[in-house]
Order: sequence, then C-alpha cells, then structure tokens
Amino acid sequence: MEEHDVGDRSGAAMTTAFDGAPLEVDTRPAVLDQFTVDETGQAGRRPSGVVYPTGVDEVAALVRWARATRTPLIPRGAGTSLEGHLLAQREELIVDLSQANSILDISPADFTATVQPGLTRTQLNAATAESGLQFTVDPGADASIGGMAATNASGTTTVRYGGMRANVLALQAVLPDGSVVRLGRAVRKSSSGYDLKDLLIGSAGTLGIITELTVRLHPIPEWLRSLRVSFPTVSAAVDAAVEMLGAALPVSRLELVDTPSMVAINAFRGTDYAESPALFIDVESSSEPAAAAEEREIRRIVQANNAVEIAVAHTHTERHALWEDRHNLYFAVKSRHPGSRFLVTDTAVPYSQLAATVETTTRLGAELGLAVSVAGHIGDGNVHTMVPYTELNHAAVQQFSDSLVRHALAVGGTATGEHGIGLTKKKYLRDEHGDAVDVMIAIKRAMDPMNLFNPGKVLDT
Repeated sequence: MEEHDVGDRSGAAMTTAFDGAPLEVDTRPAVLDQFTVDETGQAGRRPSGVVYPTGVDEVAALVRWARATRTPLIPRGAGTSLEGHLLAQREELIVDLSQANSILDISPADFTATVQPGLTRTQLNAATAESGLQFTVDPGADASIGGMAATNASGTTTVRYGGMRANVLALQAVLPDGSVVRLGRAVRKSSSGYDLKDLLIGSAGTLGIITELTVRLHPIPEWLRSLRVSFPTVSAAVDAAVEMLGAALPVSRLELVDTPSMVAINAFRGTDYAESPALFIDVESSSEPAAAAEEREIRRIVQANNAVEIAVAHTHTERHALWEDRHNLYFAVKSRHPGSRFLVTDTAVPYSQLAATVETTTRLGAELGLAVSVAGHIGDGNVHTMVPYTELNHAAVQQFSDSLVRHALAVGGTATGEHGIGLTKKKYLRDEHGDAVDVMIAIKRAMDPMNLFNPGKVLDT
C-alpha cells in the first residue's frame, strides 16, 4: 500500500494509490481554501487535501488506507449544508463525491431510481421526467442525493411526500472498517431486522459513506394549482394553513413567508405583492373539476381567515414564477445586507405552537436589534430564520439562536427540523434527547472506534 502525506501542502494535484486504488489528491492552497467556509460563512481549518472517488471500490480503498494511517475523512456532496457539517477541525481529508454522479437504473414499473451519491436532485428529475415521474424531496438548493440522505434533508414538499427517510428505500455504504454493506431493500415496506438504513440517513457521514441509493419516485401530477395568499397577521396565516391540512386537501407545498421576507422579495424580484405575511401553496388534483373544487375550498378557508390578497397560478409559467419568488428568498434577503454573514437556522414545533414560535422569533429579533426574516415549511411545522450579522453584533446573533432553540424545546419541538446538528447545535442534544445521547455515543464508538468519519460533528465522543 503506497502512502502519501496529504498534509504536505505541496500545492499540487497528484495521483496517489490508496490501498491500490489510484486517486487524484489535490493539495493546492487555493483549492483547499474553498473548503474552509460553508454557506453561512462559518469557518473551519484548511483540510489536508481533497480526493474525488468515482465509485464504491475507490471509496472502500480510501477508507482502508485512512484506517491504516489514522487519517480522518469528511464525505462531501454539493456542499449546501448549513450547520458546519463539512468544515475541517483537524486537517481532515475531504472525500468529494461530486464525480460519483451516475444514474444506475430507473425503473418506472417499480417507481424507483438507483443512483450514485453525487447526482443532484435536478439531474435526477431531468432524467425521470420523460417517464412522468419525479423525485419529490426539495430542500431548495440543488443538493446531491447522497448529501440529502446524509443529512435527512426535506423541504417544501415534505407535507405530502415526506423527507429523505421516507424516500430512500435502500442504500450502499462503506463503513469505517472499510467494509461495504447494503442496507434496506427496494420495496415499500419491510419488517426484516434492525433498520440500519435509517440509522445512516441523517448521520452526516459520521457512521458511513453512502455510495449508492435507491430512491422512491412519484407521478408528476397532471392537475396543479399554485397560490400566493397574503394575510394581515402571522397567526391568521397559520390558522388558515392548519385548517387546510385538517380539511384533507391534497396540499403538496405549504410555505409561510413573513412581512420582512415579502419586502425583500418585492425589492429583489421587482414585484408589488402585499407586504404582509403570506402562504405559498401547491395543491395537486386528480382532474380539472377536482382542481377547481379544491381551489374554491382554499379560497373559502383563507377568506374566512381574513386574507387580504389571493393570487392563483394556473399555467406552468405562472407557477414557475410564483415558486421562483419563494426559492429566491435567501438571495433576496442577502441582497439587502451586502457584506454581511448570515445565520440561517431552523427549528420545528407542533402545529399548535407555530404562530407563537414565529411571533417569539420576531420579538426576540426586535429586542436584540436584529433584522430577522422568517420563512417556514409551515405544512410540517418547520420554522426557518435568516439573520444578517457582522462581527459587531455576532454575540447578539448567537444569543438569538440559542433563545430560538430553547423556545422550540420548551414547547415540545426540536432543535432542528432539517438542517441537522453538524457543529453548531451539538450543545442542545442532551436537552432534547436526555440519556438517549449516551446510546448515540455508544453506536458511534462501536462503528467508528477511531473517530475517523467526520469527527466532531453531531456528537462529541
């Protein structure tokens, strides 16, 4: 086995044999510096190098080499995570899986696709559209399928289709001892053995490196209505959203955007929407008459909750424009605060606590003098907050974030609905899970006794 000191910072890209598998190792400082910050501006150390495996054999060989040389590894997809999952802490080697991006199989009859981890969700949807099928998990960013599984991503469509745990049927992974395992089966249900597949989903690369996934596909609906509805208050919007869910309407997206966010959208997109809290809604229907009836029912519900503006998108072009407003929210807010870093964080709470949580978020921001924007996957109780900051008010932002999590836990919620724990929310784990954290630590130690897989993330062992 040839060994290469990937920490020599030679400023070169060279091919090295890792346990017999030749892989290019990039140690150029300009390249490595790109891996020292994440989407929110959090900073980590410069990694020792970056490798780009293209398949399971190369990953397994790399892991065996890492075990022999005690080299820590950080698996990485598209790099869209928001909680420091991908930042090096002690000169780890980055395992960039973006080149492992093949579609291995699409089975319309089984409503499944089998892919490598580096494939992005838009690439998969482009390939499945001709079969009338779609991969439905939509976190907003064009994330890789493997990264989405590693963080248990969800997003705008979770209210109807669920997140990654509900949509990954089976996976292949390389464990910290270098062994390759297949977890799960490409069937809708199984009662066979411990559910190790779901243990890896959401583990942020701390227990295994995912090298293949079989995911669920869903039919693309023929009849779809998209609406943007404005309300006088957040509580009125939340009440309308909960009533829609209670009426069993086939809602596939149900998003809340607060007043500051709508102000930012108008400025960024050149629109003149009502600058008040709004719901962005998708309803999937089985026929044109059903779609019309469901639109009427939504109108009845929102008008009963004092809606001040209702916009309906019927055509594909209109729907695309409506959802571009929502998907560009982060960039809209960012454009209003040039030169700032951003706290982009999330919690999730029971439906009964949604309105109070958004109001608490706004109040805490005002008390600390922060420009807070709130949006949320209101259909599944997930509240997202964006706060610009500089070094001058960084302490206030940290206080704000801590207060948000404490509030969510106090009302029966969770520290993170979809962004994950990563580096930044480890301190809340025991408050949320109690002694179950000791079980998590025992699992990590049993599977990765050398602490080589994404060390320091999720758990302190």
